[in-house]
Amino acid sequence: MPSCDHCGSHVSDRFARVFTDEYGDLNACPDCSANAGIAEVSRERARTGD
Repeated sequence: MPSCDHCGSHVSDRFARVFTDEYGDLNACPDCSANAGIAEVSRERARTGD
């Protein structure tokens, strides 16, 4: 099961698929980051096609 590289909390495969960066790092999760920040990353990636 994937885990957050920042805090070590487990995340779902789906979460990791969406929020892992181009280097395979998952730098934030709902346990250690505000959900607003996660939504912002999601919107940015949707605009840039990442």
